[in-house]
Amino acid sequence: MATKKSLPRIYPHLIVKGAARAIDFYVETLGAKEVSRFADTKMNGHIVHAELTIGETTFSLSEEARDWKNDAPASLGGSPVILTVQVEDARAVGERMVHAGATVVYPIEDQFYGARQGRLVDPFGHLWIITQQIEDLSNEEIQRRVDAWTPDDSGTTKG
Repeated sequence: MATKKSLPRIYPHLIVKGAARAIDFYVETLGAKEVSRFADTKMNGHIVHAELTIGETTFSLSEEARDWKNDAPASLGGSPVILTVQVEDARAVGERMVHAGATVVYPIEDQFYGARQGRLVDPFGHLWIITQQIEDLSNEEIQRRVDAWTPDDSGTTKG
């Protein structure tokens, strides 16, 4: 029996304390679909790998296992990675996340670069940018707006 050859791809793998709760959180707040879940029955159901999708994007997660060097953000003092998810209604998704235990880092607001966007940290320590496109801008227009927004040498915003 031949195996299907797949193309290389990259997707995030989150390490969390409370993997089963994290799966429930991502399903409830981001509309994730659980594709698979594998647990080590010798370790009280420790989730060693679960795969989820949001839209066409795949991500996976597993339970923290410090002896395997799989450390969750809380064990490291925070996360250096930010996951961005594009949604149809950023405010509604942000509200669901907060209701389920996420904390707002930057509130969801209309941004000069054509997005309604904010940053939250989920109950497991992972950072998320929730974004909704509200303007269809060219790269040149975005750059013009970035240039106008960027503070000059005196520290004041141009434009």
